[in-house]
Amino acid sequence: CGARLGTRSEQVGGAMEMFEVGTTNFVEQNRAQGKPTKEVLLPVDINRDSDLLVVVDVQNDFCTGGSLEVKDGEQVIPYVNYLVPKFAHVVYSQDWHPPRHSSFASEHEGKSPFETTTMPYGEQTLWPDHCVQNTQGSEFRPDLHMPSTAMVVRKGRDPAIDSYSAFFENDRRTKTGCDGLLHDRGIKRVFVVGLAYDFCVRFTAEDARKLGSEVYIVKDACRPVGLPGSIEAAEKAFADLGITVC
Repeated sequence: CGARLGTRSEQVGGAMEMFEVGTTNFVEQNRAQGKPTKEVLLPVDINRDSDLLVVVDVQNDFCTGGSLEVKDGEQVIPYVNYLVPKFAHVVYSQDWHPPRHSSFASEHEGKSPFETTTMPYGEQTLWPDHCVQNTQGSEFRPDLHMPSTAMVVRKGRDPAIDSYSAFFENDRRTKTGCDGLLHDRGIKRVFVVGLAYDFCVRFTAEDARKLGSEVYIVKDACRPVGLPGSIEAAEKAFADLGITVC
C-alpha cells in the first residue's frame, strides 16, 4: 500500500481509499487548499467500531520554523486531516516538556543536540529545547483538524524521562494512559501518522503492536528526523514486528 500520484478515481466500497488528484495544476490547487496531493491508499477498510487513529506530535516546534524542525513536517497535515474524519476513535499525542527537561542538550555540559548520553533507562538522544509546556512551540498546529471527541495524551512531562511513544515513557514502564483506550474501546487495529517517522511514530507503532493490536503506518502522513541510521532502524523494527507501512 502507499500514496502516489494517480487519476481521479475511487474504488467505492473496497479496501482502497483514494483522494482525487490529477494534472499538475490540480495538484497545485490541492496544495493551495490544504488537501493531499497524492492518493491515500489503505490496504484495509476502516472499521469505525474497532480502529484507532493515533496522530503523533503535530506541533509547531516540529514544523518549519520550530526549534526541532522536521523537514517538511507540516506537509503531513493534509493527509492527517483527510484521515481523521474516517475514524470514530482518534488520539493526539502532544510532547509536553517542563523547562530544563533532561532530554535537552542544553542541560548537558559539553553536549550538542543530536548527540547521545546515557540515562538510568538507557541511551538517550539529546534534542534542542522543544515543546516546553504552555509555549507556542508546544501547541498543535492551528491547521490540524481536531474533533471535539478526540483524546489528547501529553507525554514527556517527567523532567527525568523522555517519551517518544504515545503509550509509554522511554523507561518502558511509565504509562501515558493511552493503553487503557485499546482495552476500553475494544480497539483491534491502530493506524499511526505524524512526526517523526523514525522516533515518536516508530515507538508508538511498536508499542501498539506489542500491546496486541494490528498496526499500520501511513507513511505519506509522516516525516522523519533522519539522523544517521534512524530510518533504517525504524524500518527494521517494523518488519521484525509485522507492522505494515502503507
